[in-house]
Amino acid sequence: MYDQDSFFDLTPLGQAGLAALSGVLFLITVFAAWKLLRTRPVWMRIIGSLLIFYLFVWISPQVYYQYFHLLFEFLPDQWVIFPPPSPVRAFEYLTFTGPQSLSGHGQGVLGWTLLIMPFLKRRG
Repeated sequence: MYDQDSFFDLTPLGQAGLAALSGVLFLITVFAAWKLLRTRPVWMRIIGSLLIFYLFVWISPQVYYQYFHLLFEFLPDQWVIFPPPSPVRAFEYLTFTGPQSLSGHGQGVLGWTLLIMPFLKRRG
């Protein structure tokens, strides 16, 4: 399924860096959602989770572009995140109907993680 994914065009070190970056972004996003939304009512946690996921879909390509800029010096310095994506794009990631790539599916997993979080039992 992922044979044509650009991840496999990277060196093993580049792949490890990209996997580490993705893991760190995942953890930061989940932690931020938990910290920002944990004391809110469940309906606000759901809406907040969707908003945080949309912001991730919008902003994360710039972070990844900066990583690729480190790997490939010939890439120009530029912004790649404007205009904001359509909310439909975030929905495509959530339903796994968007890009059939490691990135697309990883974003879908992040989205579902954020949507499950509001229903986890709160301590205290």
